[in-house]
Amino acid sequence: MHTILQPEGWAKPIGYANGIAATGRQVYVGGQIGWNGQCQFESDDLVDQARQTLENIVAVLAEAGARPEHITTMTWYFVDKAEYLANLKGIGQAYREVIGRHYPAMAAVQVVALMEDRAKIEIQAIAVIPE
Repeated sequence: MHTILQPEGWAKPIGYANGIAATGRQVYVGGQIGWNGQCQFESDDLVDQARQTLENIVAVLAEAGARPEHITTMTWYFVDKAEYLANLKGIGQAYREVIGRHYPAMAAVQVVALMEDRAKIEIQAIAVIPE
């Protein structure tokens, strides 16, 4: 399906891949935030919003016939780096419960704000469905 790109001699990353090579049909998931399908926030807790954001990504992927293991890259945007770091354990648990133990190439970035004031996280993803 996908090939993890791990240069020889590099330390193995934890929770992400340095790169992934894949062939197949590409699926682009626009930035998802931690609100439900009716555009309503059910929580202001970062871990809860992270879980909902991941569930939203999985729902969009499903519309294309893709599954979480087809994700090749994700970009995570947070409004508070300190809050993100303080909640790594809970975010990691939510990730494993929703996505599983599939770790694509990832980037995490602190931003000044997101378009929705209550949003604490936004994630964009790309998946490749094997041919």
